[in-house]
Amino acid sequence: MSNGSPPAPRGALGGAVLLALAALAVSCGSGPGQSGATEGDGVPPARESASSPGGDTTDDTPDDDGDDGSPSSGRGPLSGKVVVIDPGHNPGNRKHAGEIGRSVDIGTGRKECDTTGTSTNDGYSEASFTLDVARRIRKLLEAEGATVKLTQDGSRPYGPCVDERARIGNEARADAAVSVHADGSATGNRGFHVILPAKVKEGSADTGRIVGPSRDLGERIAAAFMKRTGSAPSNYVGDKGLDVRSDLGGLNLSKIPKVFIECGNMRDSREADRLTSAKWRRRAAQGIADGIGAHLKQ
Repeated sequence: MSNGSPPAPRGALGGAVLLALAALAVSCGSGPGQSGATEGDGVPPARESASSPGGDTTDDTPDDDGDDGSPSSGRGPLSGKVVVIDPGHNPGNRKHAGEIGRSVDIGTGRKECDTTGTSTNDGYSEASFTLDVARRIRKLLEAEGATVKLTQDGSRPYGPCVDERARIGNEARADAAVSVHADGSATGNRGFHVILPAKVKEGSADTGRIVGPSRDLGERIAAAFMKRTGSAPSNYVGDKGLDVRSDLGGLNLSKIPKVFIECGNMRDSREADRLTSAKWRRRAAQGIADGIGAHLKQ
């Protein structure tokens, strides 16, 4: 999988973000590596544990908080804003290999509808992680008055496909969309990275209008995520926690500002300890929500 390197952010905000990211990047170092696939890494997940192997499954926001995703009261600093949160993959994908294996148009080519995603070595799946974090983000943003829509909330048997994930945001006319993931890379590859859309105009893909605002969204999420979680930028992909790609249908087909965030590497034991902690997931959700809010409030 090829990974582009984004141009340096412009303006005061970009400079502040890079300075903050660089400070943590020094502590984690840098090195060669390759990212696991984001819309699907094709790694068969290990058997799902009955509970998070991190042993830290309870805090003030449980894994399934019972929130039905209904619109908020509209009161708060994000009143009138619409946000789409896209939990990567689906826990049911493993039972629907045929359906998720069919190819769909992503503008620059074709790609499988979806995949199972990855998992920790102890069996905590990426799909469970992303759904939990997405629900937490929704709760935080709704408390600020935003209307939040999830692309899937655990009620679908599989999917949606990557093209439909983009379409959901477009049809909602969302002000911002974020796809939540965790990577499946090699041991020793650590840190988070935010994936920004490349400028693409091919087939059904045309990202020209969203590249700028998506970069702002991504920069703000990266800074807030680092502050809330203490995680360092990736030491194996991207540039100071930011990466630009043209091979992801969820970005290529989006008509609204959108980014992906890889919250950490599930295949590294040190990273897995974080990802399986409910308290850490709460901080991760807060960081992502803070970044989205900062982008929408400007």
